[in-house]
Amino acid sequence: MPTDQAHEWIKRRAYSLWEEAGRPNGRDQEHWNQAAAEREDLERTRASVDGEEILIKFRKKESGLGKSAGLRPLSKLTGTR
Repeated sequence: MPTDQAHEWIKRRAYSLWEEAGRPNGRDQEHWNQAAAEREDLERTRASVDGEEILIKFRKKESGLGKSAGLRPLSKLTGTR
């Protein structure tokens, strides 16, 4: 059973899907099921709404790249400052 936050997300997403489909009658369960599946995918992949965990992982990789790859600043390679 979804949490209150997940339920609200699913409700809003289902409404959005319904609007995108032209507000058809009798397809509410279809839109709800699609929204619930999308939410499940988000939770399974641990993606967040704002992508914060992706930025954290990227920053960690980015910060260690120069040292581990043995890269030098461009000025040292070209002789410029």
